[in-house]
Amino acid sequence: MDYSTDCTTHAEAIVKLFASTFTTSEGAEEGALIGALARRLIAETPTEDLRVFTAWEDGTLVGVIIFTRLTYEGDPRTVFMMAPVAVAKVHQGKGIGQRLINHGLSALRQEGVDIAVTYGDPAFYGRVGFKPVTEADLPAPQPLQQPQGWIAQSLTEAPMTLLRGPARCVAAFDDPALW
Repeated sequence: MDYSTDCTTHAEAIVKLFASTFTTSEGAEEGALIGALARRLIAETPTEDLRVFTAWEDGTLVGVIIFTRLTYEGDPRTVFMMAPVAVAKVHQGKGIGQRLINHGLSALRQEGVDIAVTYGDPAFYGRVGFKPVTEADLPAPQPLQQPQGWIAQSLTEAPMTLLRGPARCVAAFDDPALW
């Protein structure tokens, strides 16, 4: 498996992977929503607030994860949110997603990021170190429709401690429909 961070050259392939993966698992409306989100994240998010990691097998894009910065008004720590995440349907169940996530988290650690957060299935993301947190401990930038899916991990030796908000996300995520 080869990894890349070049999202500009591969932007259309990335958008198509998100759209098709989410269409297959969640329906056409969700596929269109997440495809459009990926397009906006790549096109509109400042470079310093965006990290994209792709996985390739024999020249074919098989997985993508996107991290975007979350800022907390009262806290100096560096926080990135991992979302969305997709592995091509025909490649699911092979551990590609977990390896790609671990690769991305390792890169963030090396960069000095303090905390990674995501909004998803705690059972799946728990396999790569994410643990449930409350909105009181780690405020979300929008009200959460499924608070049990708000999960995070420290990327340093320091334990997770309360983040002082309010929280702000990148513009593409500042939409209640995504939360």
